[in-house]
Amino acid sequence: MSWMMCARTSQGKFNMLPRVHKNRLSSASHSFSSFYHSTSSPLSKSSTMARYPSLPTQQTRMVHATPAPSVNHASPADANYDTANPSYIRKYLRTYGLTPPRAEGYETQKTRCLAQLGLKNTPIDKFLYLSTLRKNNVHLFYRLVTDHLREMTPLIYTPVVGEACQRWSEIYQQPEGMYLSWEDRGNLASVIANWPQPSVEITCITDGSRILGLGDLGINGMGIPIGKLALYTACAGIRPEATLPLTLDLGTSNKALREDPLYMGSRRDKISPEEEREFLDELMTALTERWPGIVIQFEDFKNPFPALERYRDTFTCFNDDIQGTGAVILGGVINAVKRSGLPCKDHRAVFFGAGSAGVGVARQIVEFFMREGMTEDEARNCFYLVDTKGLVTADRGDKLADHKVYFARRDNEGAQFKTLDEVVDHVKPSILMGLSTMGGVFTPEILRKMADWNAAPLIFPLSNPSSKSECDFETAIQNTDGRCLFASGSPFPNCTFTNSAGETRTYYPGQGNNMYVFPGIGLGSILSKAVRVTDSMIYASGESLSSALTAEELERNLLYPDITRIRDVSIVVTRKVIRAAQEDKVDREIALRALSDVELDNWIRARMYDPHTEVRALEREVGHLLSSLGTISPPLTANGSPPRRRTALS
Repeated sequence: MSWMMCARTSQGKFNMLPRVHKNRLSSASHSFSSFYHSTSSPLSKSSTMARYPSLPTQQTRMVHATPAPSVNHASPADANYDTANPSYIRKYLRTYGLTPPRAEGYETQKTRCLAQLGLKNTPIDKFLYLSTLRKNNVHLFYRLVTDHLREMTPLIYTPVVGEACQRWSEIYQQPEGMYLSWEDRGNLASVIANWPQPSVEITCITDGSRILGLGDLGINGMGIPIGKLALYTACAGIRPEATLPLTLDLGTSNKALREDPLYMGSRRDKISPEEEREFLDELMTALTERWPGIVIQFEDFKNPFPALERYRDTFTCFNDDIQGTGAVILGGVINAVKRSGLPCKDHRAVFFGAGSAGVGVARQIVEFFMREGMTEDEARNCFYLVDTKGLVTADRGDKLADHKVYFARRDNEGAQFKTLDEVVDHVKPSILMGLSTMGGVFTPEILRKMADWNAAPLIFPLSNPSSKSECDFETAIQNTDGRCLFASGSPFPNCTFTNSAGETRTYYPGQGNNMYVFPGIGLGSILSKAVRVTDSMIYASGESLSSALTAEELERNLLYPDITRIRDVSIVVTRKVIRAAQEDKVDREIALRALSDVELDNWIRARMYDPHTEVRALEREVGHLLSSLGTISPPLTANGSPPRRRTALS
């Protein structure tokens, strides 16, 4: 019978953790010296909130349990081979001799990583390098990302992840995440049981049917859940082993993919909506049976509304395309409306793109207008949605999708407007939103008209990747005389421009990236143990952004906080989400209600994964273990003095 550890997590729960890897067994009769030199690595990969729960401290105890299975799962990334580990840690982990002998500092590791990254000639090569680093040394990967967030985010998520998804089956190198196929129906719980981590807290799910603005990519869409969850960790400190990237192989409508000999998904057409609903019903049950309380984020479904409406009241789930996008744009719009000088009632918004994201954004802004004193009808009447057939009207003659009906115009008096130019001329908007994935559709002519009608027009080209953006930042600045309030979905460089008054200045683009809110929505739902994600929680995440800017950021005319402050921003978003959950009475972590905002912020920060402290935390815990058992005193002194050897009686 193998030994198991029962370790208390930071949430006060106990996790059963295997002391044995593969087929090796450790006996309780072994002396610790034998254990120290001979047993396999006891560093568990299964706890989420405790740092290294398999190490016996005063808060852990040994118990007998069922022998651990000998199956060697493809485990997520770990740091057992981190070159920062000193020699006694390597001996404890049984990795001594398997890495170069000198223990390195992080700065040395970072210098090497940046040098290797600089040798990569293309963005996709850099993406692959960082993916390998994440797999092989997870703490180093997240140290690098958190220290260079502005440079690394485009490489691990948009825009580069778009190309990675298009070529996923071509560039596939290593197992990461979980794939569930239509053929697995009826056995999803058994397949999910193969995932080696027992304490998953959040999953990101896609069926690959609408990846960014690139269409149906089938299982090639796996890059999205992996990248998204990497941002949950980097931005909000959700531990990497607590995340589950999940892609559903339900067929693809992309004929070219089905005929591609390298495509790694099933070669069948997309299943019907009824079949997908049946599959999702089984999946949601299987996920929550294995991991009760898991937060489920839907991502890049072609038709996301049915799943969201079906599950939102019974599972802790949300859809980032609809709700996350709406929330993050809400934060930018609140700031932009205040700076525009126009009251909400005088704004007119044209949305080019009436899909799930467009409607999600519009609904959030309607809520904002209502909170500013407008009735629902008054607020809704400020919005004009344009799809591929033109202005969305009630009498256009085609059957409108359910989500468009709410915004269908009824005041057009029979007139139909077929193009964006016609709609813009008819409405003369103060707000121009792009969620169409049609690159360059905000032409210089349209932008100049916006500047003629408004002192400070709101220009939000939100489509991803950057090649699909409705306009770039420089074009917007040049054609609005530098007066526009700008936010995009993809990153753009700063722009230096001389306006009509002869003033030359540098302009800074805002990026309405969902990463400002979805990590905090996820972490807030986890920490509050919310039974569902309410509309108030989503609204709170966006509203919190409008108050998160510093004086310096306001001086630079930014609509969003500097992305390098994302951890601090995520704490604010998380706190607001928790408070909204408490107000809606969907939280189960009741003790948090008694904390002040300052206390709650500190409590949140203490529970965020910090890749910079992981090695030192392991050193302290191993040091405590060795010292408490009186076997070896590890080198814990700051001056690097050699370890003082002790005996059991000393």
